[in-house]
Amino acid sequence: MNTFEQPGEWLRCQFHCHTTESDGWPATAVLVEHYEELGCDVLVITDHWGITLAESDRMLMIPGSELSTHLDRAPFEAEVLAIGIDVLPEPREAFPTIAACADWIVAQGGVAFLAHPHWSTLTADDYLGAPALSGLEIWNGSSNQAQGTGLSDIQWDSVLQAGGCASGLGTDDAHHAADPSGSDAGLGWTMVRVQERTRTAVIEALRTGAFYATNGPAFHAVKVEGDHIVVRCSPAASITLRSGAWDGCRVNASDTLRNYRGEIVARDAGGIVEARFEMPEFWTWGRVEMVGIDGGLAWSNPIDLPGERAPFA
Repeated sequence: MNTFEQPGEWLRCQFHCHTTESDGWPATAVLVEHYEELGCDVLVITDHWGITLAESDRMLMIPGSELSTHLDRAPFEAEVLAIGIDVLPEPREAFPTIAACADWIVAQGGVAFLAHPHWSTLTADDYLGAPALSGLEIWNGSSNQAQGTGLSDIQWDSVLQAGGCASGLGTDDAHHAADPSGSDAGLGWTMVRVQERTRTAVIEALRTGAFYATNGPAFHAVKVEGDHIVVRCSPAASITLRSGAWDGCRVNASDTLRNYRGEIVARDAGGIVEARFEMPEFWTWGRVEMVGIDGGLAWSNPIDLPGERAPFA
């Protein structure tokens, strides 16, 4: 079922952050309070090679960790988010491969996402070699704030164009949440669609791609209607349907910019709130990316399209 049409509610989730139990600045209680104030519904603390447990009256707390693997080239390490695990591997040392790490996480009942591919210089081949992964971090707020390497859309599209299955997660990867000298929290999150506020429901939504990533803007609908794709969202400066590097569509709120293979259906507050796109010709998938009127970004997960893969792809 289309994520935006299934029953349930949207939960604002943070799946990547750190405390003083590993390499973060805030103590656990301070981190939890800070994310409560940010309006989060679900929090996973992912201290490196640790499971940091905490309680919250407002948020659903799910255990997790950030595990490492060997990489045969610089930076010689890759990292994987282990969301929904209750134990750690013994011995606590880097896995030989990304695949081995992801397999172990799934065997424990968790879900595995490749962390900050851009920052870690990872490629589509790194992802495709680990079929137990459910997706990757499309947006890592801390990496983007520190070095401008938080966006991993090229890696994501390379996986999809190669026929891989990958959902895109939005996270903070906060190490300095609530730091009075400058915070790296509230820079990115994931909106998850669930029928109940439970750990089981959130993990299943992550496995099935029932979510979207954002650092501000909101999607209200992304769906196929006949031979078009319709998007409804909060006011946007632009909306792009990506379906392969050269088979996409875009509409722009500015009258000075040309629209390509799409039309604006409705506007509000100076931005686009509904758009309709032609069906891409060559690719069997499509994902939507939007830029809000304040410059924020949001990314839908891929949807299946009835096209055929280009013979020269």
